[in-house]
Amino acid sequence: MADQPVNQNNSDEIDLGQLFQMIGRGFQKFFNFIGSIFKGVFHLIMLFLLFVQKNIIVIGAAVIIGGIGGFVLDRITPEKYVSRMVVEPNFNSVQQLYNNIAFYNDLADAQDSVALATALNITEHEAASIKEIFTDSYSDENQKIKLFDEFIRELDTTTVKAIDYENYLKNFNSMDARFHQISLVSTNNRVAKKTQPAIINSISVNEYFKLQKRINDENLDLQEEIYKKQLVEIDSLQSLYRTVLVKEADKPMQGTSINMAETGESRSRELALVQEKDVLKEKLVELNQERANKSTIINVISDFPTRGVEQKGIWKSYKFKLPLVLLALVFGVLALLALNKFLKTYNQE
Repeated sequence: MADQPVNQNNSDEIDLGQLFQMIGRGFQKFFNFIGSIFKGVFHLIMLFLLFVQKNIIVIGAAVIIGGIGGFVLDRITPEKYVSRMVVEPNFNSVQQLYNNIAFYNDLADAQDSVALATALNITEHEAASIKEIFTDSYSDENQKIKLFDEFIRELDTTTVKAIDYENYLKNFNSMDARFHQISLVSTNNRVAKKTQPAIINSISVNEYFKLQKRINDENLDLQEEIYKKQLVEIDSLQSLYRTVLVKEADKPMQGTSINMAETGESRSRELALVQEKDVLKEKLVELNQERANKSTIINVISDFPTRGVEQKGIWKSYKFKLPLVLLALVFGVLALLALNKFLKTYNQE
């Protein structure tokens, strides 16, 4: 019985030793795995460098030829100019705007200058100069916050609790933005300005949007009439309260405490009317602002400039793009040749 604790201690020491050995082997395998990854990556890099070294003449020739060819293309290719216009679509016309612009861009891609000239009310020669036309949203953080505020005002209390600003941003897309930018790329720096009336009118002539605008105008007129009638009624009540106060002041001073209470109540009512009148005036100002913002189906915030700006940037230059294309082509051909050689050797083995 006396030897049992000693045996138990030895057993515990053996178990701990095995545990540490297992942990050590686990770390060793992990570090060996990491080391094998680095070795594999290093091996691939060396193979790639050897491949480049072996074919450096062909690769260098491709880069030089591409650079020279790109320089020549940049010289002989007509300059491209970009023009931008910022608009604010009303009455849910933003989808129609994007559809129309996509249609124009499809015609430009297809080089259908006849149809594009008809759609934009320009000459065929001017239409042929258009290379691209596209739309993107134009909004910053402040505009998104305002849109979110307007969005939650239209919801009931229960729904508002389930929606926060982060969730709103996750579902925010280009169609939700207030402002949108139309960009036109052309070899003619003056054609964009000529297309502006047709682009705007293509949406303004839509019967659905015209109906929405007419109803909105009628609603604004009706709301304005209601506010003005309320202002007239408030003026009448104010006049009545002033008359009452004058008559109360002319009465003999009997029951002074009662007269003072009635006078204070009349003044309190008059003050409430003044405050209500100020609120109605603010609402009239808001109506005028809304009438100005929705006076047209699509508001032009910034017109197309008279002349477009030359399109610049390294990604637009053939001196940069052509060498990359030739380099990728040469690498592809050389890689296929190397693969074919390897397969032949493998087949012989």
